[in-house]
Amino acid sequence: MAHSRSHSSQSLAAYSLTGWEISFLDPLRDHRNALIILNQPFSFPLLDRLWHSSRWHACADGGANRLHDLLKDLDGKDKRHLFTPDLIKGDLDSLRDDVRTYYSSRGVRIVHDHDQDSTDLMKCIAALVEDERAERHVEQNTIVILGGLTGRLDQTVHTLSLVHKLRRSRKRTFVITDDNVAWLLDAGEHRIHVDHTLFGPTCGLLPVGIDSTILTTTGLRWNLTDHPSSFDGMVSTSNHLVPEEPIVSVKTTKPIWWTMELRPLAPIQGPSPQ
Repeated sequence: MAHSRSHSSQSLAAYSLTGWEISFLDPLRDHRNALIILNQPFSFPLLDRLWHSSRWHACADGGANRLHDLLKDLDGKDKRHLFTPDLIKGDLDSLRDDVRTYYSSRGVRIVHDHDQDSTDLMKCIAALVEDERAERHVEQNTIVILGGLTGRLDQTVHTLSLVHKLRRSRKRTFVITDDNVAWLLDAGEHRIHVDHTLFGPTCGLLPVGIDSTILTTTGLRWNLTDHPSSFDGMVSTSNHLVPEEPIVSVKTTKPIWWTMELRPLAPIQGPSPQ
């Protein structure tokens, strides 16, 4: 999907052109997505779309509590059996006994990992890698992390740090909440296909984990041309997507976080795909 071209603005380093599309909010499309649910609040419309566009589902420790409690009495109905995860993994210090008992009765694999040098999210990603190797699939799953950008600041920074490091081994890792979707754009050129019915109006480019970068953009309300961006300087927050522009292009000399506001989601029409 990517091809190489040269860029001489700062150096002669080779750049790649990468296309991006948020297809995991459309459950009717063919996907290779892996959903990891964290211990943070989320809505049913968001869960419903992500779940049915994913082929592998895991809860990181207390994420199972969130899944269980949301579905136990949803509009007066128990829908827990329709959303049974493949895996619950972590140090399990947050997993409630009643939730463990319920999912055990459903045959869910529950793994108690005592490793104190890795977080519950890291443990779930490691399990995904193991399952991919066991299935001998050449193509990686796209990782979709539900949660991780709200709540405790230290956990949010961990999410940003982990995804920053994952860029070396995973092609596509997204983080989504009911408010926004975000992912890391590695050094190079990017074309982001924007569905304005789902995203907007606000967006941002955040230089997290780097000293500085040089940015050039098109398709935004306030575009940048060879503009430095750093925590000590300019940070492009509260920019706007342009409804008439279906594609945003970003050129960056260092990895940078791209984020878009997520509009309120309507429920999936008709019966959810099974």
